[in-house]
Amino acid sequence: MAAVVGLAGVSAGVTATAAKKPGDPAAAVGTTTPIKHLVVIFQENVSFDHYFGTYPKALNPVGQPAFTAKRGTPTVDGLSGALLTANPNLGNPQRLDRSQALTCDMGHGYTDEQSAMDHGAADRYVQFTGRPNGTGKTLGECLGGAPTPGNYAVMDYYDGNTVTGMWNYAQRFAMSDSSFATGFGPSTPGAMNVVSGQTFGVNCARPAAAFAVYHAPADCPPPVGTAGSTPATPGSVAPVVANAGTTYGDSDPYFDVCSNNAITEQHGGRTVGDELGVQGLTWGFFTGGFASPGYVPGNPASDNLTPSVLCNGTHTNIGGATVRDYIPHHEPFQYYQSTANPQHLPPASVAAVGHQDQANHQYDTADFFAAANAGNLPSVSYLKAPAYQDGHPGYSDPLDEQTFVVNTINQLQKLPTWKSTAVVIAYDDSDGWYDHVIPPVLFQSQTTLDTLTNPGMCGGTADGKIPTGFGGQVENARCGYAQRLPLLVISPFSKQNFVDHAATDQSSVVRFIEDNWGLARIGDGSADAFAGSLSQMMDFHKPSSSTLILDPTTGLPVAKKRSH
Repeated sequence: MAAVVGLAGVSAGVTATAAKKPGDPAAAVGTTTPIKHLVVIFQENVSFDHYFGTYPKALNPVGQPAFTAKRGTPTVDGLSGALLTANPNLGNPQRLDRSQALTCDMGHGYTDEQSAMDHGAADRYVQFTGRPNGTGKTLGECLGGAPTPGNYAVMDYYDGNTVTGMWNYAQRFAMSDSSFATGFGPSTPGAMNVVSGQTFGVNCARPAAAFAVYHAPADCPPPVGTAGSTPATPGSVAPVVANAGTTYGDSDPYFDVCSNNAITEQHGGRTVGDELGVQGLTWGFFTGGFASPGYVPGNPASDNLTPSVLCNGTHTNIGGATVRDYIPHHEPFQYYQSTANPQHLPPASVAAVGHQDQANHQYDTADFFAAANAGNLPSVSYLKAPAYQDGHPGYSDPLDEQTFVVNTINQLQKLPTWKSTAVVIAYDDSDGWYDHVIPPVLFQSQTTLDTLTNPGMCGGTADGKIPTGFGGQVENARCGYAQRLPLLVISPFSKQNFVDHAATDQSSVVRFIEDNWGLARIGDGSADAFAGSLSQMMDFHKPSSSTLILDPTTGLPVAKKRSH
């Protein structure tokens, strides 16, 4: 795939510097497109086929929210024909309905996801990423299962009667059926890729090589919260050390008081947050549970920073399971010295959100909504739901996820800033759920972890030579692209009822930010240099003035009230 340069289809006439609006500092910033606010809702663990495999056709049984596609709705590269009736895997994909919203977590390790694709056949998902007790189980029943040939749940999918909100957004706005995880593996690599396009740069891993291809130095410092730990220094980008490693699993961030201090990583190198900070632009990563229960935005004294309180906020999912809100390894900026907020300090005020202060651009989701309602929506916002609503199987589900996504987008559409806002719904990894499309291999890797094309290999040849194009990286474990993931762009500028078939990946989010706000590329082997453009899902010359308000429970459009 050729790299996409700039923002496709955007003429110089669209470039604008808006007059500053009261309470909206982002509106005054010059951008390449009319987009002044980008909100990335970054969810968990869904393959494209798992949510959109039969789009736009839903079964529509009695008693479930019905979905009927508009005339002329484009089709997707999904599940049809022999893939449903004579699938090359051990079982055929089966439809899951709303009563089966709670499922177990599938296997989604770096190696297992490659092995499931079986050198291009995509026929070993059951053996390598399937989990026992696939549906209708409690959180406790889902934990601890190992892959087993007897479980076919990994093949299964939802349709528009369960992921109704997502399908309705696809109808009204734009979606992609060719967006991939930048590399194989679970949450942390995906989170790294959506903010830096880079999983290389592990400067220290405790214990050595537990979750990274890495040779740890003898002087690996103690973790956060212990004597001698190194606090984050805002704006000070740590270099990548010699013999640095690559993240391919889920360790916790070194710079976080809530982390499992026995298993942490710290990273060198730059992120898009560093680039935004250099330009003085407002930005933030907002995570559910980052503040303590009872925190009130604008009142820093309401945040109880005692770790036992701070890190243990909970909510209950639709199955009645109590789920801790904050998951450290889902917060990528906490791995970097320059962008971390190790003690979870709150912003000084609602007006300070997005600006440099003690919070260092890392916030609770409550800060996002307070700032948005106050007209202080940052230029760039990454939004992470509390865990029970992030969509991750095993502790979350499509229905709890829908509640968060719909409520968020409903609220954003009602604000004056909506006219200059784009929302991207993206995911961190596939969770190992079946997807029939074999991704293009842009990033080769040759380690003992790789199996995609041959034992010890992902692409390339068996001559033992190190793949090139990784900025001098020696061991990379960056095989990719990986499985397809859902991607939607919701904005007044979205093309309507549009399916994009051009290849994009998680780092396409980074590239859009760079191009829209005139930032430098990350460099050092970042995938942003190769990423496809999100702008082809938008039409900057024909914005829509209408909105789509959905019911967060059903995912169906809410009837507009008639004026009298």
